[in-house]
Amino acid sequence: MASCVLLTEGFRATLGAWPVLQIAVENGFGGPHSQEKAEWMVGVLEQYFQTNADLQQHEVEDFLAEILNNEFDTMVEDGSLPQVAQQLCSLFQQCQRGEEAAVREQISQLSQRKSRGRVTLMKNHAPEEESEEEVPMETLDCGTGLIAVPPAPPSDVIAPVDNTSEDDEGWIVVQRKK
Repeated sequence: MASCVLLTEGFRATLGAWPVLQIAVENGFGGPHSQEKAEWMVGVLEQYFQTNADLQQHEVEDFLAEILNNEFDTMVEDGSLPQVAQQLCSLFQQCQRGEEAAVREQISQLSQRKSRGRVTLMKNHAPEEESEEEVPMETLDCGTGLIAVPPAPPSDVIAPVDNTSEDDEGWIVVQRKK
């Protein structure tokens, strides 16, 4: 069925044009298999839509947020989640109605947006008037705005905590004081 192929292409284009997911993939937030996880998301979303009748946009938002949190350790706070969920719902509904031309047009627009909105990392220094101390920032340019992320403090600045332990897999576990 042609619409199923277009649905996969549409979902792939939507996720591929989503700066949040692209930042997570390009920076390995999902571990060494981040790219494979992004591809896996396309199939999971397709299955989610096909096995759940009359999905509402907020349900798709919740599902996407859960995947990004679980698979990429990423919380979406840039306001893009509703837009991506709406695009996915729209693509699915268009495929259901057999509107292949509209789906192809949307895929084309998403592909153009993806090429314009490449993610870049750059150093940003705060102007001296605003701050006594100059702090380098990692800035993520998503094409829709900048996200400034302060660098991690040097390891000698982090005070040791006495309520930590290491588990079997090497993770440091911080426990609540009793």
